[in-house]
Amino acid sequence: MSSGVVDDDDELVYTIDEALAKVGFGRFQVLVLAYAGLGAMAEAMEVMILSFIGPSVKAEWGLSSGQESLITTVVFAGMLIGAYAWGIISDNYGRRMGLLSVAVVTSIFAIFSVFAPNYISLVIFRMVVGVGLGGGPVYSSWFLEFVPVENRGVWMVVFSTFWTIGTIFEASLAWIIMPRLGWRWLLALSSVPCLAAFVLYFLTIESPRYLYLKGRTTDAHNVLKKMASINRAKLPSGILVSDKMSELDEELTTSENTELLSTTGNKSTSPNLGLSLLFTLLSSSLIKTTLLMWVIYFANSFLYYGVVLMTSEFSSRQSKCGANVLHSNQSTDSSLYRNVFITSFAELPGLILSAVLVDKVGRRISLVLMYAFGFIFLLPLMFHQNELLTTSLLFGARMCLIGTYTVAGIYCPEIYPTSVRTTGAGAAAAVGKIGGMICPLVAVELISGCHQMAAIGAFEVVMVLSAVCVLLFKVETKGRELHDTIDVHN
Repeated sequence: MSSGVVDDDDELVYTIDEALAKVGFGRFQVLVLAYAGLGAMAEAMEVMILSFIGPSVKAEWGLSSGQESLITTVVFAGMLIGAYAWGIISDNYGRRMGLLSVAVVTSIFAIFSVFAPNYISLVIFRMVVGVGLGGGPVYSSWFLEFVPVENRGVWMVVFSTFWTIGTIFEASLAWIIMPRLGWRWLLALSSVPCLAAFVLYFLTIESPRYLYLKGRTTDAHNVLKKMASINRAKLPSGILVSDKMSELDEELTTSENTELLSTTGNKSTSPNLGLSLLFTLLSSSLIKTTLLMWVIYFANSFLYYGVVLMTSEFSSRQSKCGANVLHSNQSTDSSLYRNVFITSFAELPGLILSAVLVDKVGRRISLVLMYAFGFIFLLPLMFHQNELLTTSLLFGARMCLIGTYTVAGIYCPEIYPTSVRTTGAGAAAAVGKIGGMICPLVAVELISGCHQMAAIGAFEVVMVLSAVCVLLFKVETKGRELHDTIDVHN
């Protein structure tokens, strides 16, 4: 690679993407990945814990089934709020401010939950924890902006593996802790990654892409120099300049650029930052991207959590629906923890598949392929199957759906410009939480009510709709530099 390019004034210049390519993926990015992955792992553990503490809290405090379910529902409600709120903070005040806000809220209220004296306080504390857990897009966007274009998809899949590690670790922890020490100790030990994220926050560094967008060129250059030093590499020769406009970007009119960037880049004159950024996401240049991404995120949460719930629902029955077979004493707590532990491993081949496809065939084709395979895996479950085949088909479906979840999580922040990247990803994640909140109506209520065909049919329809939405995107981000400006062709 050349050390720089010559501009019209015969000066050597380089862009942030050229600097990242020159610096490469080295020790610095590994450290960034470790911290962002810690945040993803903490989120996964705090979400997975809902599978274990509900029955124990219900038994200890004499709760109804509705009250038990509310403990889960409020966490998703909090995540819905937090996903959008942290995106606004991150895009207006910096990625590090977003990271700090998420770490503080999550760690403090995770500890408060351990000492909750009654049901009401536990519900309130877990809801605020959910608000903190909504910060997942902040971690992914922050990491993304340090990664060179080459093999960016693979490294984002590697980042996603921390979620799966968190689910497996939480299931292991519950298997060991719950029968011996109870749910409060599980909450306490599960909060350790959240506390670690808060303590280690002070070692993080601001995204150079965000700094440059805000006009802090010197600060951006200093961050790039630090990256090069840690990676034992050198920056290109010349002056850091804004990313060169692509042919697509150049089709924007000057007035459109001025209007859109002024709503996102000038926080001092905007009385309502959240509303301003929302208007940008729904502007004529981004509304198609935003609405399609919302559908995909809603569908992914609906499908992923639905298959997880269906796995539990199907495994609890030993015969066809209608036989009214009750749970036997053999379905002990130990078997529950063991089964959750084993099913979590179904995500590993999905992540491997994502890593293989995402930089080979691209984001869009990867999503369509995994939706198609997921459709095929679920289709035989329209009818009753034996236990082994049912479990195998659900494992296959979960493998594909963690893949769609992962690739969409890469595609979304890539397709949005820097000025609204975390807000766009956060808003999509917030819409996704709605899918997570309503999927039990299909995955649990319909199946337990002996309407298996209707339940599977609903999942199949959502999967087809999602694949169609992916095909409606015109832009493939594989090997494409991240953009700071709005692209009208998204």
